[in-house]
Amino acid sequence: MSRTSVSVTSVLVSLVVTLVLNTSARISAQGSSSQQLQVLATVVKRCTITTADIAFGNYDPVVANNTAPLDGTGSVTITCTQGTVATIGLDTGSNAQGATRRMSGGAQFLGYELYQDAARATLWGNTGTAQVTLPAAPSTTPRTYQIYGRVAPKQDVSAGSYLDRTLATVNF
Repeated sequence: MSRTSVSVTSVLVSLVVTLVLNTSARISAQGSSSQQLQVLATVVKRCTITTADIAFGNYDPVVANNTAPLDGTGSVTITCTQGTVATIGLDTGSNAQGATRRMSGGAQFLGYELYQDAARATLWGNTGTAQVTLPAAPSTTPRTYQIYGRVAPKQDVSAGSYLDRTLATVNF
């Protein structure tokens, strides 16, 4: 090989080596840096309440309900954030006389009561142990609780429609 061709070959090899080294240096010079990014959210305690009315139906103070009470049921449905502990209270209604619940039929009243249990032994109220205490919500699936109502027998009232409005509250 002639000296010129060795020299050209050497120059070409040098150029290729320099080009490869410079390209690698540029890739390395770009580098990188990392930092963690936090993603945050706060889940709030929340409960909602819906109700299904208690419709007692016909009250007959002369025959059927002269000696027997008139029973009816309604319900409250609670939906809470998972893990939320809550209580459900029922107030005495808009026509109460003291702690006695009453439906109004104009100038007359038909007494009734609301209970936590089907035996109608435990009154359902709005404070303390008269409230229903719920266990922690296992999920956001709605939970329904029955309200057991009873109109006492032998109430001497006029024929007509009687109505009361009771406020159901979920405390959480």
